[in-house]
Amino acid sequence: MQRIIGLFALSLLLVGLSGCSYLFYPRAGDYVAQAKGASGVETMINLTNMMEASASAAKGGKGVDKALDDYHNQLHALFNSYCDVTKEQAKTPAYDLAVTHKKELTAIFWRLWKFKDDQPQRDQHLDLSITEVKELRETLQMIK
Repeated sequence: MQRIIGLFALSLLLVGLSGCSYLFYPRAGDYVAQAKGASGVETMINLTNMMEASASAAKGGKGVDKALDDYHNQLHALFNSYCDVTKEQAKTPAYDLAVTHKKELTAIFWRLWKFKDDQPQRDQHLDLSITEVKELRETLQMIK
C-alpha cells in the first residue's frame, strides 16, 4: 500500500512539474491551437502577438477580468510552447536569450498578479509585460 501511495505521489509530482501539459490551464491548449504556426517558433511568435493584444486590453481593468485571464492563459500557452522548439534551435544563443525572457515574464507576471486590483501598478506591470513580450518576439525572430 505504501508503495502505491509513493508511486501515485511521484506521478502527481511529474505531471505537475511537466512544462508541456495543460492539466492546470486547459484553455492554454486552445490558444496554442489558435496560434499554431508552421513551426514551434512560429507558434510562439503568434502567441506573443496575442499576448500583446490581451495585455493592452487588460489596461484600466481591475481584478481577474477577461483580458487578464486571457493573458494569463496565453502566457502558459507560450511557456508550454518552448517544448516545441527543435533541438538545433534550442542550442542557439538566441534560444538562451528567449529562456531569459521567459524568466523575466514570469517575474513580471507574479508582480502583475499581486497588483491586479491596484491601479496604476497593474497598468505599469502590463506596460512592462508588453515591452518584454516585444523583446521576446524579436529574439524569436532571430531563432527562426
